[in-house]
Amino acid sequence: MPVITQHGAKVLPSVEVDSYNLEIRDEEGFVGDRASRSAFTAIMDEWREPLRKLGADPLGDEATEEISKKKLDELLAEGDPEAGGLIHSAIEAFSKELDHVIRRFLKSASWRATEAIVVGGGFSDSRIGALAVGRTEILLKAGGKDIELELIRHHPDEAGLVGAAHLMPAWTLEGFDGLLAVDIGGTNIRAGVVETNLKKSKTLDKAKVWKSELWRHGDEKTKRDEAVDRLVDMLQDLIKIAGKDKLKLAPVIGVGCPGLIRDDGAIETGAQNLPGNWETKSFNLAESLRTAIPEIGKHDTAVVMHNDAVVQGLSALPFMSDYDRWAVLTIGTGLGNARFTTRRKGK
Repeated sequence: MPVITQHGAKVLPSVEVDSYNLEIRDEEGFVGDRASRSAFTAIMDEWREPLRKLGADPLGDEATEEISKKKLDELLAEGDPEAGGLIHSAIEAFSKELDHVIRRFLKSASWRATEAIVVGGGFSDSRIGALAVGRTEILLKAGGKDIELELIRHHPDEAGLVGAAHLMPAWTLEGFDGLLAVDIGGTNIRAGVVETNLKKSKTLDKAKVWKSELWRHGDEKTKRDEAVDRLVDMLQDLIKIAGKDKLKLAPVIGVGCPGLIRDDGAIETGAQNLPGNWETKSFNLAESLRTAIPEIGKHDTAVVMHNDAVVQGLSALPFMSDYDRWAVLTIGTGLGNARFTTRRKGK
């Protein structure tokens, strides 16, 4: 089976991947950990602790990690001033940490001259996340860094699927209505059909998730092979649904997965949060999927894998064409990252 795009490729149809999964250490550990969703929770706890001792915590007795983004947004907009002030204080502290992380990334060779950063991940899908991103941009510019920060256009849950369409050369999608995409995370595995809408736009800016299925594997004690079997079932269900609705699928599956992806589709490092051992040389997810689903629409199946932050960032590609060098940060359990250089025609 010919490889249409190398797994974990540095050169993709519309961009070059200058860097991904960048890990910078300081005396406290990995720098990126200072700007994760868990880091925001820790900052909230730091602000709440002295208030608890005084019996004056406006958020009551509920543990910070149990308070949803929606509730925090509501408290920020409509809660009492003390609750709003507490949340704003946490946003300010988190923004300073994110500002620090970005400045450290910008010092690395692969991130120099970055003009804009797209911010995705679950944290960005909230008012507190949006305010933190906006405040961070102000801190960066006030400190002399002329860089744009933008929230990802698609919902973070869908961006990790939509971006898979940009892993493929255009010719693999022509004549088809959509493709299968997979977004694998430490808590969830999401599979979906991305409708490309190429008749409306060749740049894939009209691409959207047509149908998807979600499995929270983090809630279950699941082994690796059981997880793969479940993923295959999800994909086969989506193939049947697309067939019933006469939506013609391209014979490709795009996969976003944590960690460093080798060119043979194996995962080198960074998959420690997935169920079981995904990093052993004897396991290859791409081959497992092709073996289980050898054909799609009577055509041989091709599977293309890349890092999940890369794939989520690619969903923003049609909207970042004005920038030569841009990046993505995905704020979730950890901080995913990737840096791109836009490929111009004739270059």
